[in-house]
Amino acid sequence: MSEFICSAGPGDRPYEEAHDGFSIAAVVEGNFLYRADGGVALLHPGALLLGNHGGCFRCGHEHGAGDRCISFNFSPDYFAEIARTAAGASGFRFRAPMLPVGKRSTPLLALVQSIDENADRLRLEELATHLVERVLAALSERIPSPSLPSRLETRRIADVLRHIETNAAEPIDLAGLASLANVSKYHFLRMFRRVTGSTPYQCVLGARMRRAAARLARSSDPVTSIAFESGFGDLSTFNARFRGLFGVTPTAYRSSFAARRTGWEARATRPRRSR
Repeated sequence: MSEFICSAGPGDRPYEEAHDGFSIAAVVEGNFLYRADGGVALLHPGALLLGNHGGCFRCGHEHGAGDRCISFNFSPDYFAEIARTAAGASGFRFRAPMLPVGKRSTPLLALVQSIDENADRLRLEELATHLVERVLAALSERIPSPSLPSRLETRRIADVLRHIETNAAEPIDLAGLASLANVSKYHFLRMFRRVTGSTPYQCVLGARMRRAAARLARSSDPVTSIAFESGFGDLSTFNARFRGLFGVTPTAYRSSFAARRTGWEARATRPRRSR
């Protein structure tokens, strides 16, 4: 597991690299064009980058500067072992460059973002395995790779994604987003879906939910405060949306993390017996 912070911008020329192992990276901040053997995609917060072992790729920042990703890298043998069960084929390879924002990816991103920098190694290994299993299960539904429109349209959507990332807790409507892209609402919806593989609502909801879930896992702030400060107008809507994405209530989600943390701390402090 690694954290990558990139400061490259439009003036920096992308160069070709190759994946050493299979990679799944959670995009936390910024956006960039990712060209890989699975296709081309505009990676953005809430999406998961997918990379095949030995596959060549390039990352370009022609539409904005910088990004931050949390990446998990798996040896080919370990990935094949997981894929044999999760995907039914040990020779599985990613056919799409990313898993878009949506119900499949948001809980995974929230889980990744909740990781403490001093997290127990066992927890990280369990999380990594769970991440692969969930991604392979989602990809078994044959999620199509989004096709990029023109460079101008891609740049406009990149600007919109940065706006959503910065202002997710504020009221956001379709007219305002279409205005940022300088196109009609109908054309904006079609363009957004082609570039990102998801809808504006899914991106906004995903950003709000990831922030709320991270605060639930890391703080003792009241659920009501977290709901309102994450951009939800009332607690009942927040509870319903949260349960729809994560399968549990916000309170139960927080409790599960508290229980896990207690277990990790107990393992870390448990005295070793000598023979």
